[in-house]
Amino acid sequence: MIYKSKQSYYKLFERGKISWKKTQKTNPKFDEELVKKKTEEINDIFFKNKAGIESGEIIVLFLDECHLLHGDLNGYVWGQSKIRIEVPITNEKDRQTYFGALNYQSKEFHVQSHPSGDGKSTVKFIKYLQHKYKNRKIILIWDGASYHKYGEFRDFLLEVNGDKEPDDWSITCILFAPNAPQQNPVEDIWLQAKNFLRKYWYLCRSFKIVKFLFEFFTNEHKFDFPKIRQYTFTQKII
Repeated sequence: MIYKSKQSYYKLFERGKISWKKTQKTNPKFDEELVKKKTEEINDIFFKNKAGIESGEIIVLFLDECHLLHGDLNGYVWGQSKIRIEVPITNEKDRQTYFGALNYQSKEFHVQSHPSGDGKSTVKFIKYLQHKYKNRKIILIWDGASYHKYGEFRDFLLEVNGDKEPDDWSITCILFAPNAPQQNPVEDIWLQAKNFLRKYWYLCRSFKIVKFLFEFFTNEHKFDFPKIRQYTFTQKII
């Protein structure tokens, strides 16, 4: 059957509960069981080190990198229906890399800008965290990027930990499950920061201001939300 009016088709779609939707990305390599297993593994490590973590002798940090683009200002914002909202962007590809670390206990977030996400920048950021938490052991929890496991950072880790037994390591690294960025609470902080930029898009007259506002929102502030609380000192009962 062919209708003359498009409205007739819209009504058919409405009755069939079919609507115009934005597609959502999903990673076919995501493994829910592996994510669950890795979360339990992290919680077991927390349980094992509970006394040290609670006393402040051990600092647990969730880490992640963010590549901020000038084009990240683009998005949904509130505005008058009949007025076109234009954001001044001379180059959408203007880019700044940030390293961020969320303190599990204090919920304080530490941010540093770097030229790129690589082994050299990773080592510099970890040294900054070491200086901030002098004379304390650090547990880093992050994704499996190659420069988190090999090259310059691996050499640095071997130098820092030396011949010590694992329980005595100055820095211990734990990886999230692969293809599961939602495991990392830092991802939510980056999202909040970018939403903050879009909220105040009218202030962002240059990429320099974009970076200033991004750092203002994130650095040394405290963040606490449900995703962090999936990691606890509760050991799995077998």
